[in-house]
Amino acid sequence: MALHFLLDDGPLTAEAGDLVELGGAEAHHAAAVRRVRAGEAVTLGDGKGTWLRGTVESVAPKLVAVRVDERRDVPAPERELVLVQALAKGDRDELAVQAATELGVDAILPWQASRSVSRWDAAKSAKGVARWQSIVREASKQAHRAWVPEVGTPVSTAEVAGERGLVLVLDPAAAEPLSRVDVGDARRILLVVGPEGGIAPEELAALGAAGAVPVRLGETVLRTSTAGPAALAVLSARVGRW
Repeated sequence: MALHFLLDDGPLTAEAGDLVELGGAEAHHAAAVRRVRAGEAVTLGDGKGTWLRGTVESVAPKLVAVRVDERRDVPAPERELVLVQALAKGDRDELAVQAATELGVDAILPWQASRSVSRWDAAKSAKGVARWQSIVREASKQAHRAWVPEVGTPVSTAEVAGERGLVLVLDPAAAEPLSRVDVGDARRILLVVGPEGGIAPEELAALGAAGAVPVRLGETVLRTSTAGPAALAVLSARVGRW
């Protein structure tokens, strides 16, 4: 499979026959880390649906030139899958973000749940979002995704309750398994994943009062780093992506 690289300097307008140049960190990654060579096939994207297939023409430490062989514009998914991931200690929330990106999530919202051990103040919030965005970008490259998921600003429980779309709350005590819940023709589906200590009763009540549906994944209790990606796999099958 051809190596994939992302360009961050705006929408890609190149067509077949054009020359596209990679610079900066992406050129370094291509030349020094992945060691691409002239004549090698690669793909390029802008994270917004543009997909270019091309051939490397020249390689230098700070500049890699690619001749475009084919352009394809990939439409955004008709049904949006959103992960509302509670902040968690260590790197467990980051593991969830990485795996969810590889599995096809369309957007990610950091959730400051009441039982989150990790707390993001104003200063930490900007750094945390930037860190998640970096993880999403690299995971998107690894997965060869034409669309890079967006990472939103941290949300409160009240803000989650006010989100539009079908909200599914992962709760090991829920009566209905995710595999049997009727998702209908919902165009936006949100998966809410709690922190290590689970979702607090008052949060479950607030989300339920707003119309959220509690669901479980099985008879076992999954870690916060595993639950979201597992649920995304189930939903991907349910909505016809897989």
